[in-house]
Amino acid sequence: MMSLGAIQLGVMAACVVLFVPMGMAGWHLSRNKMLFFSGVLFITLAVGVHLTPYFPSISDFASSVSSFVVFNDPNNNHRHNCLTHLHDVVWESNNNNNNNSWGWSSSSSSSCDFHPLTRSDTSDLLNGSWVVIAGDSQARFIALALLQLVLDANKIPSLKSDLFKRHSDYQIVVDSIGFKLDFIWAPYISNLTHLILNLQRNRNYPDVLVMGSGLWHMLHFTNASDFALHLHSLRNSVVSLLPISSELEVKSPPPPHLFWIGMPTLINSMLNTEEKREKMTDTMRVAYDEALRRSKVLRQSGGPLLLLDMESLTWNCGVKCTEDGMHYHGAVYEAAIHILLNALLIQSHQTL
Repeated sequence: MMSLGAIQLGVMAACVVLFVPMGMAGWHLSRNKMLFFSGVLFITLAVGVHLTPYFPSISDFASSVSSFVVFNDPNNNHRHNCLTHLHDVVWESNNNNNNNSWGWSSSSSSSCDFHPLTRSDTSDLLNGSWVVIAGDSQARFIALALLQLVLDANKIPSLKSDLFKRHSDYQIVVDSIGFKLDFIWAPYISNLTHLILNLQRNRNYPDVLVMGSGLWHMLHFTNASDFALHLHSLRNSVVSLLPISSELEVKSPPPPHLFWIGMPTLINSMLNTEEKREKMTDTMRVAYDEALRRSKVLRQSGGPLLLLDMESLTWNCGVKCTEDGMHYHGAVYEAAIHILLNALLIQSHQTL
């Protein structure tokens, strides 16, 4: 039978585990809402680990409660269903081709409460966060769309000249909300894999990692099989970022929220060079899409990254939304950012 002293020792250890991390981490968690739920969950698990040896019945009780929550919580199914409807976007055009408005379909908006976030909402959600966006020009436009939502409009013109320096990285810190964004120029999958390996080596992970590549490989290599090999290496690197439940440790940093920027619809006749029109065909685009699907990089095919479906967004916006058949008007990337932010709300169990 367990002695009273042992029980008291166990309770004392549990209290230390509960209150010391909360005191040390409270300030940081209060500045980053996306980390708060993860922090609470970790502390709860840690207390359970310390108490279980002294109260064996806790283990059986925890198992039964865990099973009930996972398999009987309707909110889990609801959240999963809402993630699948994030791209139910409809477009409305007007006489100005550069000013196209968008919104979620009425059914998706009402059932999942999707809504564009205000600057205040975005600042609240991203408070204290580090976001890394890596990739080619599509990723650069995604970074711009996010900064346009976070910063005052009068700061954007000077920012764009730095952000769009050819083939360069960019970093900005918004001190007022403790928000940092890094754009990493990474036109090839191998560049993205190198980025992941650097994050692992430094054990310093962003809160949100958004990446995508493919257009440069299609233009300069035009080889979907080679693209698939690089995707396989990338997937292995990304998966190694994710924690294994049996190896949960206090020193392990939380994994980032992971997103993949899909390639846009390519309108071949509008591409601005003969080389692009020759190599970036519909047939090649389909082959690259199939390589991505088979790689299991995307969550929808069993992988770790949630797709920002630029093909769907650009296709539905249409020819009127592009001048060069590859890069689209700002509204398209704005829609992609709001899809990402609503996904973050779902994944972190938040509402605004």
